[in-house]
Amino acid sequence: MQTALNHMTVPNLDYMKFLDLASDLGCSGVEVRNDINRTLFDDIEAREAGRIASDKGLRIFGLSQVYPFNDWSRHREDAVKSLIEIAKVSGAETISLIPLNNGQVFETGKRRSNLLSALEGVLLLLKDADMIGLVEPLGFQRSSLRSKTELVEMISSIGGNEHLRIVHDTFHHTLADGGPIYPEMTGIVHISGVSDHNLGFMHMEDEHRVLVDTKDRIGNVEQIGALLGAGYRGPISFECFSPEIHNLLNPLTEIKKSFDYISTQIQMHMGI
Repeated sequence: MQTALNHMTVPNLDYMKFLDLASDLGCSGVEVRNDINRTLFDDIEAREAGRIASDKGLRIFGLSQVYPFNDWSRHREDAVKSLIEIAKVSGAETISLIPLNNGQVFETGKRRSNLLSALEGVLLLLKDADMIGLVEPLGFQRSSLRSKTELVEMISSIGGNEHLRIVHDTFHHTLADGGPIYPEMTGIVHISGVSDHNLGFMHMEDEHRVLVDTKDRIGNVEQIGALLGAGYRGPISFECFSPEIHNLLNPLTEIKKSFDYISTQIQMHMGI
């Protein structure tokens, strides 16, 4: 596996310590965010932040995020332009686009037309910058974009396959009742587990997303195995939102233990 670390998993670490942790874990790269309780790159200039990551042998797989990208407006267009500019300067390979997730799910026709308009607008900007945008369907019932199939079909319909990819998030895939996977259209895989057996799937939230272990209810091993078996070779990135994980005293040991567990299980699952 080509492993990666999303800053959401360890938001209490500053940018430099975050990179050191990813390097110590043997990760190929990182995902940096603008929606945690610290400034992007901790105010290190973008070009320098990219150089530091590169010097540590790490790629910046992506910058997150523009939200909600499918509520398209001049303001949203400016936000996408700004994130693309930062990505280009820092050497980040993608930007992340998150759909509206507040329960305002309009009738299908309006919801789909909003999504189409946003994708078309984003695609023009991505083409101009020769950049890739990652769109992440969210499995919550309140999400305005839950289906990877719908998204893939719409991307194809506007000729966006070269510049738009999907995020396969194991948590959201399960909450959206599973369905087809699209390894050829997947730009990154986000992994996290849920181990609380008192929770129904309808009641799972970001705060329940922990490291993957033997108690995992999300089916991470099966999903990762299916993606790898179908040819996916991109990064697999830990994205944990649980305060329990954020407050780990020794994240290196615990994250490594989880990566090792997944790797062993994948080998068994795939008969390697």
